[in-house]
Amino acid sequence: MKYVMSWTTRYHGGVMDNENAAKRGVETFAKWTPPAGLKFEQFVGRIDGNGGFAVVETDNVADLLDGTAKFAPANEFQIYPVVDIADWIQAATDGIGFRESIS
Repeated sequence: MKYVMSWTTRYHGGVMDNENAAKRGVETFAKWTPPAGLKFEQFVGRIDGNGGFAVVETDNVADLLDGTAKFAPANEFQIYPVVDIADWIQAATDGIGFRESIS
């Protein structure tokens, strides 16, 4: 299954607190290895430096907990299950056909 994950940096405290937290976040990320079952298809950071996005695929949704649990003190996460657009369009087309059949 595919998921889109977004994260936003948690800022708290003063400038020095935030700088120290950013440094710690980079150091932590440098030592992190994603679980073997988690495939990153896209992994991008926001230009404003306040977070990023990833498109990931896994057969085990618990694989997503590895990163969120380790980085939750520094980031707020949102994760959405998604399908490829061709599958989405097919489902939408089927839905339209169904509704038209009962009018």
